[in-house]
Amino acid sequence: MGMTITEKIIAAHSEKDSVVPGEIVECRIDLALANDITAPLSIETFEKSGTKKVFNPSKIALIPDHFAPNKDIHSAIQCKIMREFAHKHGLELYFEIGRMGIEHALLPEQGLVLPGDVVIGADSHTCTYGALGAFSTGVGSTDLAAAWITGRIWFKVPKSLKFIYTGTLKPWVSGKDLILYTIGQIGVDGARYCAMEFAGDTVASLTMDDRFTMANMAIEAGAKNGIFVPDETTRKYVDERAKREYRLYTSDTDATYEKVYEFDVNDIEPQVALPHLPENVKPISELPEVKIDQVVIGSCTNGRLGDLRVAAQVLKGRKVNSNVRCIIIPATQNIYRKALEEGLIETFIDAQAIVSTPTCGPCLGGHMGILAPDERAVATTNRNFKGRMGHPTSEVYLASPAVAAASAVLGKIGSPDEL
Repeated sequence: MGMTITEKIIAAHSEKDSVVPGEIVECRIDLALANDITAPLSIETFEKSGTKKVFNPSKIALIPDHFAPNKDIHSAIQCKIMREFAHKHGLELYFEIGRMGIEHALLPEQGLVLPGDVVIGADSHTCTYGALGAFSTGVGSTDLAAAWITGRIWFKVPKSLKFIYTGTLKPWVSGKDLILYTIGQIGVDGARYCAMEFAGDTVASLTMDDRFTMANMAIEAGAKNGIFVPDETTRKYVDERAKREYRLYTSDTDATYEKVYEFDVNDIEPQVALPHLPENVKPISELPEVKIDQVVIGSCTNGRLGDLRVAAQVLKGRKVNSNVRCIIIPATQNIYRKALEEGLIETFIDAQAIVSTPTCGPCLGGHMGILAPDERAVATTNRNFKGRMGHPTSEVYLASPAVAAASAVLGKIGSPDEL
C-alpha cells in the first residue's frame, strides 16, 4: 500500500519502511525552534532535568520575535533568559535583533529548513514549513525541552486529507484567499490532527510566498501539519538557499486519504474571515459596510516580499484614510532591505502608513498596534479570536495584503477593485 508524503517523511525519520495513520512513532528531528515567549518555559524544563548539554547546538533555533524589540521589563527578561541559554550552550542558530526576523519567514529564507525535514517548534504556526515539503508541526514547551535533550520526539501518525484546487485565480485572489476559503468550507476543526496536503494545477502555479501562507494556516483548521509536494518552484527556492543536502518526497498514487476535497477556484473572490473565528469566512462581495480603525500587513502569514509588493501596488499614489492607522511589518531584515531597494518602503511612507522592524507584535496583541475597546482591524495575520489583538470588545478581520491595503485607503473593508 502506498504512502502520502507526510507518512513517508515520518517513516524515514523513524527508521521504518512504512507507517500507518494512528501508529505511535519516535522520530529524529532536523530542527527544533522556539521564540521569546515559549523558549523560557522549555529552558526551565531543560534545566530542571539536570542535563548539561543539548543534543546538537546546530539544530536548535532561538528567535526573539514576539515581544522584540523588548516592549517592557518582563519581555526583556524573557529575551535575556533565551539569550543566556543560547550563549551557554553555543547554539549556532540564535538570532539577535539586527539578524532576527519573524521565525517562520526567517528560517526558510536562511535555508535552515529543507524538503524532507522533520521540524518541531514551540509555536503552533511551525506548520508553515510544509510549503517546502517538510513535515513540521507545533509542540508544547515541555516536549520541546525533551527534544533538545534527545534529538527525538514521538508522534501519532496523522491521517491525511487531500485538497485539490483547479482553475485560474481571479485578479487580487491569492493563497491567503484559498486557505481562508478552505477553512470556511471545513471549519476550524475540519482537519483536526490530520495532514492537509495541497495539490492541483492551481497550486502548481502558486508562488512560494502563497504556499507558505497556506501551510501556515493549516493549524487554523486544526491540522497537525500542512504540506505541499515539492516541485520545480520549490527546488528553485531551496537551491538558492540550502546549506546542506535534502531529499524530495512525493505521495504515492495509491496512497490512502481520509478524505479528498476538490475546489474549482475560477469563481473564488477575495475572502474575509469575520470575528471571532478563522472559519467565519465570507466573500468580500457579501460583506456589509464595515468601517475600520487599523490595518496590519505583516506577520508569519503575510509579511513576505510578495505580500509587500501587492500592498505597495494597491497603495501607490494613494493615501491611507485619515481615520485609519496602517502598520506594515516586513517579516525579516532581508525582506525589509529588498523592499527598501525596490522603493516599496517609500510607497508606504508616501501613503502615510508606518513601517516597523520585523516583529510578531500586533498579531498576538503584544505591541506595535494594540486595539482599544470597540476598535476594528483588518489584518493579514492568522487568528481573529476574541481579544486577539487587544481589548476583548475589539474585532479582527482576516484578509489578504490586497484587501488589507485597499481597506486602509477606503476606511472600510473593501477590495482593490473599489479604488
